[in-house]
Amino acid sequence: MSTALKAAWGLTAFVVLAGILGWVLSGRPVFAVFIVLGVLTAVGAVVTGRAETREALRKQDNP
Repeated sequence: MSTALKAAWGLTAFVVLAGILGWVLSGRPVFAVFIVLGVLTAVGAVVTGRAETREALRKQDNP
């Protein structure tokens, strides 16, 4: 896993946690936007991870 992918997962966890804490502590549902953004970041990390894995496999097959 690359450094960029690790950073994406860290950002995902931070944003989702901030959204949950903000919603619970303030009672304002506007913090659901943070949760949605965190999920979108996670989707981007998964897609990036798959592309990274495919590229590594392609390099192994064609030395």
